[in-house]
Amino acid sequence: MLKGKRLLVGVSAGIAAYKSPLIVRQLVKAGAEVKVILTPDASSFVTPLTLSTVSKHPVYQTYFDEESGEWHNHVELAKWADIFLIAPATANTLAKMALGICDNLLLATYFSIPDPSTIFIAPAMDLDMFKHPQIQENIKKVQSFGNRLIDAEVGELASGLHGKGRMAEVDQIVQSLVPQRNKKWTGKKVLVTAGPTYEEIDPVRYIGNYSSGKMGYALAEALISYGAEVSLVTGPTHLSEPNRAEVIKVKSAMEMHQAVLSKQDQMDAIFMVAAVADYRPETKHDQKIKKDESKMQISLVQNPDILMELGKNKSDSQLIVGFALETEDAEANALKKLAKKQADYIILNSPDQKGTGFQHDTNQVKVFGKDNKSWQSEFKSKPSLAVDIINYLESKI
Repeated sequence: MLKGKRLLVGVSAGIAAYKSPLIVRQLVKAGAEVKVILTPDASSFVTPLTLSTVSKHPVYQTYFDEESGEWHNHVELAKWADIFLIAPATANTLAKMALGICDNLLLATYFSIPDPSTIFIAPAMDLDMFKHPQIQENIKKVQSFGNRLIDAEVGELASGLHGKGRMAEVDQIVQSLVPQRNKKWTGKKVLVTAGPTYEEIDPVRYIGNYSSGKMGYALAEALISYGAEVSLVTGPTHLSEPNRAEVIKVKSAMEMHQAVLSKQDQMDAIFMVAAVADYRPETKHDQKIKKDESKMQISLVQNPDILMELGKNKSDSQLIVGFALETEDAEANALKKLAKKQADYIILNSPDQKGTGFQHDTNQVKVFGKDNKSWQSEFKSKPSLAVDIINYLESKI
């Protein structure tokens, strides 16, 4: 889908620039013609020789090359490019883009691009910098120009900290640049659930699970990038809210049940990714239960089965996708769930493989459809996997 496309890759000065040669190499392998622009300090992180070698073009860094006597015309570069990718986009570069500051060749080219929707921004910075209100405001500002965000991921950062700010993985960035094969998701109303539910025992204790919400949030981000109008119903997580999503925060299974069922009739598709508790305490104590010498017994009652209710009430045109995490007889149990819940697809997670399931940044799934066909994904980052899942479902609907 990128064959014959002319891509301009802008690299600003951040440690994530080590991924830039890999991005360029993937784009060239996909059949694109690639040229690279560096900010003045970016060569401290990645060399022009490396980028020139993988792109098969000279690398641009200044307006005038003293050695060759060549003038690098930012207007011509902007007119040449079908797509302009800025990866990494540092806090400094983002601020200048948002405020109209033009003090290097990359920025001059950015402001000369005739169609803002052909510009893709992949931010990268440390977590506290990334979540700073001014940085978030700058990201929203460039999005308001029509630029398209390839959002940062949660993961290990160069500082050694763990959080959101890590530049998206190479395959996700490249996939984000692929023109949509069709408009199946554009304008569609899609609801995604994510995270765990907490079932309160008393004011300080609850029954919960280890879900981090990462897979659900990644699917919400992928659907947004494909043009869907996303409502995210999320249990308690520590994740940053996706931009351009309606976010509905809930705590318990009953709250999630109410939020999801109240919106079903408005939705073209629903992805039940959340790890919803099957049971809740029959009685919630108003005060903290004090320890004594006797054994504690907690009586549990079943929570409503949200996916089953969605399946029973779905319209012919509505897509219902459920998730299943199984620890034994995984495929057999996933197929039983598919039939029992009357879903269109069940996506099977299994925590048996290292790096899959709850809490991890990576995953591998198998998708089962009511058409008796299945698809096994590769093992990869959850944001990249989310894109693959959406592409697979798009090919089937």
